[in-house]
Amino acid sequence: MPLLAEKKNHILTLTLSRPGTRNAWDEDYNEGIVRELDKATDDDDVRVVILTGDESGGAFSAGANLKKENAHTTGGAKAFVKKIRRPRRFAANFIGDFPKPVIASVNGYAIGVGAIVSLACDLIVASDKSEWRLPQVALGIIPNYGGGTRVARYAGKGMGMKLAMGFPLKAEEAFQHGIAQWLVPHAELAAKTQEIAEHIAGLPPLAVSLMKESLIRGLDIPNIQDSSLTDAYRFLVLELSKDKDEAHKAWREKRKPKFTGE
Repeated sequence: MPLLAEKKNHILTLTLSRPGTRNAWDEDYNEGIVRELDKATDDDDVRVVILTGDESGGAFSAGANLKKENAHTTGGAKAFVKKIRRPRRFAANFIGDFPKPVIASVNGYAIGVGAIVSLACDLIVASDKSEWRLPQVALGIIPNYGGGTRVARYAGKGMGMKLAMGFPLKAEEAFQHGIAQWLVPHAELAAKTQEIAEHIAGLPPLAVSLMKESLIRGLDIPNIQDSSLTDAYRFLVLELSKDKDEAHKAWREKRKPKFTGE
């Protein structure tokens, strides 16, 4: 299978695995990520997801396989209209709607759609060998699914335009501009990503889910007053949770809390 899925200790790890083509993207990746996240949405045993590339492929994902003659080919108006009706079934959009944090563990080149999907994740842990590229304009198209906009939203218009015009984004620069939240030596990437995922998996699941929702939705709310009001409802729901009571009780008793997601 080109997409490997492994669940352990409340962490679901999805690995893009097509080593012979640097984990080049195909529709099976999109379908696989959507399918696995769809299953994980209601799986209480999954609290956080890691998305990475097969190490033997030497990349996170090299993007679309341009050796295929139908690469970047829509297939006619009918196929386009049918596909565009389901925009949230594309992995990058689905990750934003997924109610649990998704961590991109970027272990090398993230090119084209590979870059866009990594940028859609909630957190990025970057190897010092990682590099992002959006080569679509040079191919006569543009980065789809908000490729340039995702960068501009977090690092400014100039950075978004720079990447969209085909200039590479190196690991150090991505870290300096807050696009990657951690930058580590390549050999330490897997361990660091696991450490971060375990930390998140150990937090109260309901609070984690609503915190992600608050951030994702809050970015689209035009003023902080309305965003704050919306958060008040999330806060009230969490006040009624058993995990909130457990967290406060454990703090007072100076012990490690046991969260159930209730």
